[in-house]
Amino acid sequence: MRYLITGGAGFIGSHVADRLVGRGDTVSLLDDLSTGSTANIQHLLSGPSSAAVRFTEGSVLDHSLVSQLTREVDVIVHLAATVGVELVVKKPLETLLNNVRGTEIVLDVAVQRGTKVLVTSTSEIYGKNAAGALHEESDRILGSLLKARWAYATSKEVDEIFAFEYWRQRKLPTVVARLFNCVGPRQTGAYGMVVPRFVRQALTGEDLTVFGDGTQSRCFCHVMDAVGGLVALLDCDEAIGDVFNVGSQNEISVRSLAELLIEMTASSSSIRYVPYSEAYEPGFEDMERRLPDISKITGLTGWVPRQGLKEILEDVIEYERRPLAGAEAADV
Repeated sequence: MRYLITGGAGFIGSHVADRLVGRGDTVSLLDDLSTGSTANIQHLLSGPSSAAVRFTEGSVLDHSLVSQLTREVDVIVHLAATVGVELVVKKPLETLLNNVRGTEIVLDVAVQRGTKVLVTSTSEIYGKNAAGALHEESDRILGSLLKARWAYATSKEVDEIFAFEYWRQRKLPTVVARLFNCVGPRQTGAYGMVVPRFVRQALTGEDLTVFGDGTQSRCFCHVMDAVGGLVALLDCDEAIGDVFNVGSQNEISVRSLAELLIEMTASSSSIRYVPYSEAYEPGFEDMERRLPDISKITGLTGWVPRQGLKEILEDVIEYERRPLAGAEAADV
């Protein structure tokens, strides 16, 4: 199969490319490198499988470019988006334009050729709903639209509606995957992602900055497990026209996560609590809890996440140690 991965040089996109190339598929990667990096895919571009990989630097907002790339593929994995709470709060308009317009262009081009599209969405869709394990039809509870915080959730809501209606009205085969806190090697902490940020702070002896009181809880899923879920949906015709949660149930409070990482890295770091208003914006609202119900994807495809929380954190710690070790060697 021939795949186009938008956001292909990003954290998740590069791992999807690894999986597809590893099983014999060919991939075309599109990325504007605003948050992605060619370092994430260099091993693919120069390695033994380089003939199966093509990289194009460009924007998903470029209709003619997306159209050109789509002529050469069977399936589109649409990952390109503005992500990260910190980036979203700073650039809500850019978030809306990139996410909504980008998805509209991908679907508009795909429908001309009947190209299957997997649209990646987010657990942010559920907003402030903290009523236990969230299933795909759980209510969405969002805060005021005057708060930039909700721009991302709103943009992905529109993305999902686009995907559903292109399937219902135009018979374009689409699948929507809602990702829950995917973490692992290659993820940057530059835009508010908590695990890589905590790990880097712990390894360098900085205080781990916990926003709010740290009682908010999250479930972290290893990127390789999440990619397995995405590929399972890509390979399942019965998934077309539907939406699926993709995540794990490794639930932990942010405060406990900080404490665990200090212990695992044997760090001298302390924990510093930062008010949301200082970290983001006045009146910022967070999710108290984000726990997925994954029975739907498991029932259809048999997919379940395999890696436990400590395994996930060990992988991130190992990955983050490498540049630090290199810097120390250079100093010597």
